Amino acid sequence: MSSGFQLFDIILFAMIAAFLVLRLRSVLGRRTGNERRPTDALGVPARESDANVIALPPRAPEAEVEDIAPPKDVSPADAGAGITQIRVADPTFDPDGFVEGARSAFEMIVGAYARGDSDALRPLLNDTVFTQFAGAIRERETQKQTLETTVVAIRGAEIAEAHMEGRTAFVTVKFASDQINVVRDAAGTVVEGDPGRTTEVVDLWTFARNTRSRDPNWLLVATGAPQH
Repeated sequence: MSSGFQLFDIILFAMIAAFLVLRLRSVLGRRTGNERRPTDALGVPARESDANVIALPPRAPEAEVEDIAPPKDVSPADAGAGITQIRVADPTFDPDGFVEGARSAFEMIVGAYARGDSDALRPLLNDTVFTQFAGAIRERETQKQTLETTVVAIRGAEIAEAHMEGRTAFVTVKFASDQINVVRDAAGTVVEGDPGRTTEVVDLWTFARNTRSRDPNWLLVATGAPQH
């Protein structure tokens, strides 16, 4: 008789376990591997392990890549008017989302440049800026020097200028950041900078994108500093 009750208990527990599994699947869903990965406003996909950490985007096929030249010399324009022009050409453009994506790109590019990682920089820069960055990296390697850069904080990021040139949108972002930059020689001796000193750095970075391109990524096409 007791064996009958034991068998009944086993069947009952199995039914409860199966019910709980079905409930969990209905609430949490099942990953099929085909879900679309989240991206930021610059078209950079986030890693599945951490949606707040931006992974490097793949380089688009060469046949679809159109290198974007730096903007022509233009007088400072009202950013609002430029943003309106860009939104007419690309209704999906979101200024706030763009700035968030630009902050992520800023940290990625600064970090990759410090590490001397040209492969990581290639998908994020146009040919002109990449040539400059890659040349500086090679110069460091020739001198057997290393650069250590720590972005302590980005205190500000805002659109300083925006405009259209033909079908290409240009957006300049002003970054204000606290950084620690140290250059060391082959022996590890500091030859420039101070590991214990934080410096305020203000940068003007211009990103561009062909609004008619299927590629959603923006490229860094010019860097500079405010003129005082």
